[in-house]
Amino acid sequence: MPIFMDFHDLPDGVTAAHVAEMHQADLKIEHKYNCRGLTYWCDERRQTAFCLIEAPNEQAIVDLHQKAHGAVPQRIIEVNDKIVESFLGRIEDPKKSQNTKLNIINDPAFKTLMVIIIKKKSLRKKGFKTLSAAIRGYHKSITNIISKQKGRIVKEKANIYLTSFDSVTNAIKSAHEIQEIYNCVITPDLQFQIGISAGVPVTDKKNIFEDTIKKANYLAYIANDKVALSKEVKDLYESENRQITLGNKQEFNAVNTQDEKFIEHLMEYTEKVWSFSNINVGDFHKNLGFSKSKLYRTMISVIGMSPNSFLKNYRLNKAIELLDKQESNISQIAYQTGFSSPAYFSKCFQEVYGILPSNYIKLQLV
Repeated sequence: MPIFMDFHDLPDGVTAAHVAEMHQADLKIEHKYNCRGLTYWCDERRQTAFCLIEAPNEQAIVDLHQKAHGAVPQRIIEVNDKIVESFLGRIEDPKKSQNTKLNIINDPAFKTLMVIIIKKKSLRKKGFKTLSAAIRGYHKSITNIISKQKGRIVKEKANIYLTSFDSVTNAIKSAHEIQEIYNCVITPDLQFQIGISAGVPVTDKKNIFEDTIKKANYLAYIANDKVALSKEVKDLYESENRQITLGNKQEFNAVNTQDEKFIEHLMEYTEKVWSFSNINVGDFHKNLGFSKSKLYRTMISVIGMSPNSFLKNYRLNKAIELLDKQESNISQIAYQTGFSSPAYFSKCFQEVYGILPSNYIKLQLV
């Protein structure tokens, strides 16, 4: 049977003990609805609860909750148990709460997510083995740091890491240590980009932590030499560490709410149109609702580059991904990534990376 996670917005005054009582009421009659309650998360501070239930369909969960205690969930999504465990650390009740009469679990599902991108800043013409060894070393260091700070690597692919932390403080410490590793071992061909956001697993989106993952990805993408944080992460960290203000730490860039919305709007639009060669900067300021001059000023202030440079770099990053896969030729990749011609693509590629795409492919085959 499929596994679902539901979200309950708790009324004022409802405690973890009340949620535990409702969970026990579910367990008593779950067999009548062909359901099996696996575990739940309760956050008294944020007044939220999330249940993990094996069930034939969403309606069975609604009917079960309605009959057991009347608290119908606001949202239900289907999930994968392994992914849930990667994000939340468990798919069953914590050992300390098992075999107890009431089984009170005051364990928030709210998590801090960090995305780490090891990006190719320039493409060397020799020494690929040395670079590969450096990346392997970084991978080992990142894995060790995440583990030491009690985080979990949810996904790792193509030098991009998605990690989950119970504590905002531990996520910030991890980012700091990863930056220190990079600064100590100078690898000019590479750049570390880190974005950190926080949120709950079930929203109005279809997938678990979808909003939070997207925000962390966007923050990592626009990050340069500093770790990019959402305002919520900054506020939570400073709440947990009253003697420390992140604004005074030069390695972090806490993005304000207005800029967060701009980044989200910009990235969502870019993701839709980057592959179309007829899209230009004019389309950006029209669709983002900015004048040409205001868009330029905002891009320079928030992203650190002009709209034209941003679009070109976004396309080139996609081109690198396709070149690394070695599934298409240069002409195909040029058109797939929105360039008007293979010649113009090669020119832009060489300007940014210092090597022609044709030579980059040859070096990979050596």
